[in-house]
Amino acid sequence: MSNDEADEQQAFRAVLPELRVWDTELPSFDPGAVPQTPLTLFHRWFVEAAAAGQTEPHAMTLATADADGRPDVRTLLLHDADERGWHFASHATSAKGRQLAGRPWAALGFYWPARGRQIRVRGAVSAAGPQESRADLGVRSTGALASALTGRQSDVLGSSEELARASEAAWERARADPRAPAPTWTRYVLAADEVEFFQGDARRRHVRLRYRRTTPGPATNGGDWSRELLWP
Repeated sequence: MSNDEADEQQAFRAVLPELRVWDTELPSFDPGAVPQTPLTLFHRWFVEAAAAGQTEPHAMTLATADADGRPDVRTLLLHDADERGWHFASHATSAKGRQLAGRPWAALGFYWPARGRQIRVRGAVSAAGPQESRADLGVRSTGALASALTGRQSDVLGSSEELARASEAAWERARADPRAPAPTWTRYVLAADEVEFFQGDARRRHVRLRYRRTTPGPATNGGDWSRELLWP
């Protein structure tokens, strides 16, 4: 290890033990007074996180597995959450797109420290059709469209200059044609069979409530879900 590396490690280890979590008053959570479906509780917690000033509450982690079963994870944005499931989008040719094509199961994680809360979602993932995928891109910003048009997500990049040229061309096209197609852009839906709600507690008596689907059917059918508490 070089001197610079040793110094960086020392600085890291000096900072890490001093960090504190949930430096705010945490809300209470009564698991005995929750809705029958996880979707309803997710909507409630999401709105409360936004109202509490949580930065980018729609940012979430997406975990997938590659062809060898090795896990992979990244952060992206939630596009919707409805009776079909939790929606997000990416290029079908990206690493996550290829992984989902081979192993169509995934997990999502939301973390909202402003409320001391996190939510874990697991289930099967399906790709929406071309029409819905085009519509997903059509309602996004010019920058989002330009990013999608740049394409080649997850491919090896030769240089930052190469990216700059491709990005500039994509921005010009996005401005000229707000409905420009990005053929590999795909909207995905994760149909949950398990959703866990975690409420932090200052005394570390965290509340963990897990919903589990008991029978197939629409996510809005309350009879499809069981509820159980987990040890923190």
